[in-house]
Amino acid sequence: MNLTDVLYEKKNGIAKITINRPKVYNAFRARTIDELIWSFRDAWDDNRIGAVILTGAGDKAFCTGGDQKEKGNEGGYDYSGGLGGGIGLEVENLHQTIRNIPKPVIAAVNGYAIGGGHVLHVICDLTIAASTAKFGQSGPKVGSYDAGYGSAYLARIVGEKKAREIWYLCEQYSAEEAQEMGLINKIVPPEQLQEAAEAWAEKILQKSPTALKVLKYSFNADSANIQGISQLSMGSLAMFYNTPESEEGKNAFIEKRPVDFSKFRR
Repeated sequence: MNLTDVLYEKKNGIAKITINRPKVYNAFRARTIDELIWSFRDAWDDNRIGAVILTGAGDKAFCTGGDQKEKGNEGGYDYSGGLGGGIGLEVENLHQTIRNIPKPVIAAVNGYAIGGGHVLHVICDLTIAASTAKFGQSGPKVGSYDAGYGSAYLARIVGEKKAREIWYLCEQYSAEEAQEMGLINKIVPPEQLQEAAEAWAEKILQKSPTALKVLKYSFNADSANIQGISQLSMGSLAMFYNTPESEEGKNAFIEKRPVDFSKFRR
């Protein structure tokens, strides 16, 4: 596959996947998602690979979710299609691929992990963050949501109260706050992030691949029911994206003005 939005490299048993759209804070479009899925599946099929690192290009962002400027544009977010009549982005497919690849996936968060980008790191097995990283949700601010893994699985990690706070208030949290709530595993200086992620990957390579695979499937089994919730979520999201309420969130973001959802409460 000709990769334009993602950098993909394999070295010494480690696959490194980098979202490469730094000019838009590594926000993803349809092509980005397709390239991520392809890269993860290639790492899945390569028996020489024992661990995967997911990160973002540059020093500003890990990923800030869907590119709002691509929403509804031809060749970008075509919200009319997609897997099972979904949102036109194979996000659900990507989530399942990250969860089901029988190898540990380490998120190396180098900056903003916001919205759909926040969900990506949550789904990864482990998260190492730069001390400058920021975490949070933005969906309700821009007329979107993830009522599947982004919320239900998040609550498994940080607890119901904190997960509701993250989604309802859409605030941003420092790396220290994220570690305190159990959202991430480790904090390192920015210049040490990639080295730290590779060091953990190298430790994983020293372990039994079969044991790691079965352990991952065991961990996943406890939250496997969220897959069904995620399918319902994506189906409802496809319908919601075609409403004036969702459009207000997108337009306010693009126009850089305060969002006004007040008329939708009448």
